[in-house]
Amino acid sequence: MAVARVTEVVGGSEKSWEDAVNNALERANKTLRGLTGLEVTKMNAHIENGKITEYRAHIRITFILEG
Repeated sequence: MAVARVTEVVGGSEKSWEDAVNNALERANKTLRGLTGLEVTKMNAHIENGKITEYRAHIRITFILEG
């Protein structure tokens, strides 16, 4: 029987929310093993002088625990 864990990661991008999600996933892949899925829980942005300077995506990543 597999047991999974969920962790939240926040990614940022100057280009788009999709790129922010991909950056978060790419970073999680460096330290977590057994990733099985993700859920985007929140998207927001940083604004300066009336323009978006950074897109941010909060994601929940599910992975299988080893052992």
